[in-house]
Amino acid sequence: MSTNSLFTPFKLKTLDLKNRIVMAPMTRSFSPNGIPTDEVAAYYQKRAEGQVGLILSEGTVINRPSSSNDANVPHFHGDQALAGWKKVIDGVHNAGGQMGPQIWHMGIMDNHHSGWVPPTPFEGPSGLNRPGFSNGNTMTSKDIENTILAFGQAAADAKNLGFDTIEIHGAHDYLIDQFFWNATNLRTDEYGGKTLSERTRFAVAVIKEIRKRVGEDFAIIIRLSQFKPADYDYKLAKTPQEMEAWLTPLVDAGVDILHCSQRRFWEPEFEESDLNFAGWAKKLTGKATITVGSVGLSGDFFGAFAGESSQPTSLEELNRRFDRGDFDLVAVGRPILADPNWVAKIKAGKTEELREFTKEALGELSLS
Repeated sequence: MSTNSLFTPFKLKTLDLKNRIVMAPMTRSFSPNGIPTDEVAAYYQKRAEGQVGLILSEGTVINRPSSSNDANVPHFHGDQALAGWKKVIDGVHNAGGQMGPQIWHMGIMDNHHSGWVPPTPFEGPSGLNRPGFSNGNTMTSKDIENTILAFGQAAADAKNLGFDTIEIHGAHDYLIDQFFWNATNLRTDEYGGKTLSERTRFAVAVIKEIRKRVGEDFAIIIRLSQFKPADYDYKLAKTPQEMEAWLTPLVDAGVDILHCSQRRFWEPEFEESDLNFAGWAKKLTGKATITVGSVGLSGDFFGAFAGESSQPTSLEELNRRFDRGDFDLVAVGRPILADPNWVAKIKAGKTEELREFTKEALGELSLS
């Protein structure tokens, strides 16, 4: 199996990558009171040393009182947290890597199993996380305005700290995705609407603010998903036409790369083609895309939380789709989470050294 094509360079604005492999953003919850530690910095530096082309950080929350449901999820605001992120990006750069933070607002959430709650109630477009589940406030116009500004400030801080890109978390039923979904966005103002294209307006406003703050030459990524954690088979866009109406406003607002999250990258998005989500997104918009979803492992990420182990698998189908031009970059999560040298092993053809993934890996910041 040749993976040579995955080890070709990729350049786009501020990104100048040595290969096409991206470390997917994965929540770790190892930042007490939202402050990334020296161990967090070492965790990311090890992945850069292991030849990851682009590192996307775990989700890191913007400056809103209830943007997080977990006291140990990192912040991307405040002097201490930003100083922690400065150590992270300096370590990655010293190891020859490139990195962007994934900036995040969780929206309406379930309460965390630890019992910790934010200082103010959760906020979302209509107070809903899923049909029939309300656990917070409906955002006022002022809340929305301040949240848009907070996203912009986080992006500006990322650029000022020296990060190479930023990723907006617009997937997995968090705040931006709650605006996309008609089941959680019941608004009748400009941020609501019957059609998916109408419900992109909040995301468009966030992207425009970020673009204004970082300039035209800074690469902006957005992560999107069709499925919901409460419904893996759900599709926001049920046809290619709906998908085009969803993605086009985001691209027009200033997105450079679409990070298309699905559980299994090989599954077709629509019946008429074997293209996956990233394949369709690239076809419809012409923009660069990132594919993700059970790359290199037998099981999916959600199974890992249920205690399932996964075994290394072939990258043959991934390479076939990449060589066909379906997507530009490939995000890999659990293999790199568990093994900082996964990319180097793939490049060297040392597949016999690839590790299985077990749930224990979620409980540590592996440095070897």
